Amino acid sequence: MRKKSDSIEKTSGSDTFDGREPSIDEAAPDAEGSAAATGEPASNITDQQPQTLEEEMKTVQDRYLRLAAEFENYKKRAQRDQAEYTKYATERLLRELLPVLDNLQRALQHAQQSGGTDGLIEGVELTCKQFLEVLGRFGVRPIPSVGLPFDPAVHQAVATVDPQGRAPNTIVEEYEKGYYLHDRVLRPARVTVAASSPGECRDAPVKSTP
Repeated sequence: MRKKSDSIEKTSGSDTFDGREPSIDEAAPDAEGSAAATGEPASNITDQQPQTLEEEMKTVQDRYLRLAAEFENYKKRAQRDQAEYTKYATERLLRELLPVLDNLQRALQHAQQSGGTDGLIEGVELTCKQFLEVLGRFGVRPIPSVGLPFDPAVHQAVATVDPQGRAPNTIVEEYEKGYYLHDRVLRPARVTVAASSPGECRDAPVKSTP
């Protein structure tokens, strides 16, 4: 019985863990073994990362150069379109004005052939009316002036005259019509203004506050 027990102890003792930690050499496989397992030389593994970074940098640089070239082409195209738009911005207005010129020339031709002035006056009146209609289609409208108080925002005084019973600073005559372009003053009206007293009459622009 004693021999059998010793045999069992020896067998179980050989199967137990001895408690010793594996060494570094045992725990980590060597680089050559890993390279052999993957079928690639160890030097190729270390060179892959720099090559990949260099390829990425080249790709980014190519993309930047392509975007810079596209932006430069866009700027040139935009400048060319802007120059062309500025050059032909008044095309529609001029096309609308050509019939007005045609009617004015017809009126002059008719007056020369008939030898009278009635046809000329009527033709010029019709042409003036048509001209104002064309300007109105583009947002141009006259600035009212005569009989109204002087407004330096839309009127330009070229002279002051004796009020003669009129309210001071009132517009009594219009030398040159003024016009709005939509809500903006295209050209101020040049007017004559009633002075506050006969002694203040002068040809210089009237002094007034907005």
